[in-house]
Amino acid sequence: MREILGRRRKLLFRRGGRSAQLGAALHYATEWQWPVLPGVGLRSAGRQPAGARLGLGERVTRRCSCPDPDCVVPGAHPFDPGLLAATTDARMVRWWWTNRPDAPVVLATGDRAPCAVSLPAVAGARALAALDHFGVRLGPVVATPTRWSLLVSPYGLPELGELLHSQDWVPSSLRFHGEGGYVVLPPSQIGSGRVRWERPPAVTPAVPWLPKVATIVDALVTASTSTPDGGSRLAY
Repeated sequence: MREILGRRRKLLFRRGGRSAQLGAALHYATEWQWPVLPGVGLRSAGRQPAGARLGLGERVTRRCSCPDPDCVVPGAHPFDPGLLAATTDARMVRWWWTNRPDAPVVLATGDRAPCAVSLPAVAGARALAALDHFGVRLGPVVATPTRWSLLVSPYGLPELGELLHSQDWVPSSLRFHGEGGYVVLPPSQIGSGRVRWERPPAVTPAVPWLPKVATIVDALVTASTSTPDGGSRLAY
């Protein structure tokens, strides 16, 4: 079933000879009214020896196209244009990705757009298993090789602050993407690898259903507590 959905999604996003990113960005912006903009993307950093255990001799490394040589999220953030430029206007979306067909698709979260909660991939898999076990309905889940992002309905800082204040411990590996934040959407390519749907939305014009953050935050905190990068109590 997942393979069938994947083929249908590729056909949708490549219709009319468009790039996969352009097709996806147009669908998000015009069908679902999600404000998007192109991410900064990647550039080739030349060739360097690969690890001996890989047995590949050489490999091409990819670095962020932004001016920061030590960018910690290569390719996976806005730069030019900035986040405030995110739009649902089809003409602007076409212009951006016609000029930059390989640019990642960035969703500007918050306001009336989806928000998200992200966590390390291992913790994400653990959290989804727990939520499925208890029959919690989930919305779309975005996955990269290192992190998973669960899309949720829009929330504000007061609501989020109350939820986190009730927790004994909030790991720093758990991140909240609300107003003024962003999430990279499929089928983008970023420094850590390919962005894909772990839980794909239905391939229809209907806007995907999204859960409230309150229904999933306990499971995400629990799953993230044992992640290697520790945690801290967050104050809002």
